[in-house]
Order: sequence, then structure tokens, then C-alpha cells
Amino acid sequence: MSFEELDHTADVLMRVRGATLSEVFSDAGRAMFHVMYGPCEDRGIARQITLEAEDLESLLIDYLSELLFITDAENLVFCTFDVDLQGTRLSAVVRGEPFDPARHAGGTLIKGISYFGLEIVKEEDAYVVDIIFDI
Repeated sequence: MSFEELDHTADVLMRVRGATLSEVFSDAGRAMFHVMYGPCEDRGIARQITLEAEDLESLLIDYLSELLFITDAENLVFCTFDVDLQGTRLSAVVRGEPFDPARHAGGTLIKGISYFGLEIVKEEDAYVVDIIFDI
């Protein structure tokens, strides 16, 4: 559904909204890659991720951390995130392209995701979470 950057003193704080939890997880991935790399195209590179955690917040951290690991280890940039949640079990297919310094080098390196203040909240018509990306 959407994400927006909020003011933060040292790191990057993003607010992510979605009509469903799957949308929140998808847009959290989009937000993170937007901060790191800017524009991206689906050029046929796909990776499947399956994770399970004790709660949704831990699952979100694990999911975003796994995306960071894959992008670092395989030099890939992702732009589409098809996430399926069943309770606290996640199955996702992420798609993107190889890292290209000419197109992707203008962003901010994210080192990790903070647990501080992380809470997925159900509002009237959407789920909302504020995520701090450690830079």
C-alpha cells in the first residue's frame, strides 16, 4: 500500500502501511530497497524465502535481515515482493536484478533492522509499523 520516511536523529525511520499483513511485509521490503538502491527493475532474478518466528515482529525482522543477507551475498537488488503469511510463517518470492553501480550506488547502506519500538499495529483500515533501519 505505502511507505514514507519519517524524521530520525541517526538512522532511517520508515512508516509502512498495508491493508493486509502481507502488504506490510511486501512494502517493508520495498521501503528497505528504496532506501538502499533507489529504482529497480524486475529482470528475471528471483529468490524464494521461507521463515517462521515466534511473533510477527520477529518474523518481520528475520525477513528483512534475510533480504539484507541475500543482497549482500549475491549482489542483487530486489523490487517486487510477493509475500504470503500464514500466522507467523512466511513464504515469499522476491524478484529483481543484479546490482549495477551506475544505477544503484546512490542510496544509503543499511546494516540491520532495529527491534527498538517495532510493533505492528492494526488500525481501522490498515496495519502500520514503524521500522528503524540501522545505517
